[in-house]
Amino acid sequence: MNRAERVAMVERGRADLSVRRQCALLGLARSAIYRQPAAPDPEELALMRWLDEQYLATPFYGSRRMTAELRKAGRQVNRKRVQRLMRRMGLEALGPKPKTSRRSAQHRVYPYLLRGLTIDRPNQVWAADITYIPMARGFLYLVVVMDWYSR
Repeated sequence: MNRAERVAMVERGRADLSVRRQCALLGLARSAIYRQPAAPDPEELALMRWLDEQYLATPFYGSRRMTAELRKAGRQVNRKRVQRLMRRMGLEALGPKPKTSRRSAQHRVYPYLLRGLTIDRPNQVWAADITYIPMARGFLYLVVVMDWYSR
């Protein structure tokens, strides 16, 4: 249950259960009940609208590039503010993320069959690999097939 749902569950007029006790049971601070949320700032809303439009045009832009684009447009804005707004809006740059090469616990580990093998003639062992190179539009895929003896 998220915070907004828990706040909605608090009933102020109950005689048998005080607001303090309800907040303790729900794991809320009492200030969450009494404080009224501030009205959204029009400048903040305009910035969020700009970020949304820019994200639709360039979904691979992160907070650094978004900040650079805003500065090109003549708006002085801090990168931490852009990060906060992007996080609030659920925007995240498309692209490779850290730890993408970690293996899954369910995947089988295959033995290395070339351990201790002396490679002393052509066409004895071949290797292949594939990778991608990000381009201005899309990706370029690079495939390599190589003879280990002559490389």
